[in-house]
Amino acid sequence: MTTKDALTTKGAGNSPARALTRAALFAAVYAGLTIAVAPIAYGPLQFRVSEAMTVLPWLYPEAIPGLFVGCLIANIYGGNGIWDIVFGSLATLTAAIISRRLRQPWLAPLPPVLINAVVLGVMFQYLLGIPFILGAAEVGLGQLGACYGLGLPLLYALRRFLIKD
Repeated sequence: MTTKDALTTKGAGNSPARALTRAALFAAVYAGLTIAVAPIAYGPLQFRVSEAMTVLPWLYPEAIPGLFVGCLIANIYGGNGIWDIVFGSLATLTAAIISRRLRQPWLAPLPPVLINAVVLGVMFQYLLGIPFILGAAEVGLGQLGACYGLGLPLLYALRRFLIKD
């Protein structure tokens, strides 16, 4: 059994009620953090502090729906319209599913960086007329900072805190 398996299969910590509660908490924190820093969380050049949470699927499978719902709520608030609500949220969902399947924790932030850069780069080109490469680079840089600068240390801290045996 890997360390990752041990973290996600321990006894009563994995009851359906606990998993649902955790997913709801992840959704609320993601949406709340994004909305709280709205001036820097939306647009081509964005830094979503909440994107640090995109590493959580590596530890918690319930983070996948939690992040999706949290992103959906944040994107409804964000004002970029239906395209961001649908495609931005689906990008987060896709990245979360892929991050969950990775074996190495240092790779967990990579899917959110790459997928959001591509999806939002296309979206900003379509909606705002920003050249794809510029939009993708701007989003990608913000994602790198949030996912690797904040998220990876979060992941390592949670692993250290959760592994007590």
